[in-house]
Amino acid sequence: EKDKKITHHKPVLQRLSSKATRRATMECHCASAMNGKASAVIKSSKCIESNHSYKEEKDPKKGVDSTELVCMEKAYCTILSELGENTEREGLLRTPLRGYKETIHDILNDAIFDENHDEVVVVKDIDLFSLCEHHLVPFFGKAHIAYLPNKRVVGLSKLVRIVEIFSRRLQVQERLTKQIATAIEEALQPAGVAVVIEAVHMCMVMRGVKKMNAKTVTTSMHGLYQKDPKVQAEFFSLALGK
Repeated sequence: EKDKKITHHKPVLQRLSSKATRRATMECHCASAMNGKASAVIKSSKCIESNHSYKEEKDPKKGVDSTELVCMEKAYCTILSELGENTEREGLLRTPLRGYKETIHDILNDAIFDENHDEVVVVKDIDLFSLCEHHLVPFFGKAHIAYLPNKRVVGLSKLVRIVEIFSRRLQVQERLTKQIATAIEEALQPAGVAVVIEAVHMCMVMRGVKKMNAKTVTTSMHGLYQKDPKVQAEFFSLALGK
């Protein structure tokens, strides 16, 4: 009887062991690739063993393989495969390649200008969509940005792009708000930066407490917006009508 039980569970243990092995192999190869000690080709899953021909990504500035992106592509393919998807299906062939890497420097490089202007600039009601890192469900809402130029201004659409860069990743709203403000401060070195985000979290709407009308508001104030209550009040009046 004891032998039968062991035999009955053996296939399950084999599957678990196989998955653990594949995962460990991937982590090992990815870690090595990051240190420049291994090929970017990671043979760690059914996806890697398939006939996919991956195009190695090149960093246009450094002219080297972007091993981090390659590891991410392989990982996405493994996830799809383990979920039972046919990664050879036409609609999924290039899905793992559709990630991208964009930095603040990339989008602001040619869009900062010297300008004799020191009055407030406000861009409000910027739509944002992000993904809660705790529950992997969306949160969405509006971002409002203000800055006090210090003889330097930035293209207005670039403020929107900054919001998009940081919101298109696993996030918490508090960190997202601060990252946007810090990025603007570091790029422009203005007299002050203020960011407010108002968002609805699906983790509070579709699960858990299930509060349909709950909204979360977060702020990040830098420079004069942190030090001067009058300047801060002006921002709230312009951005939120309060």
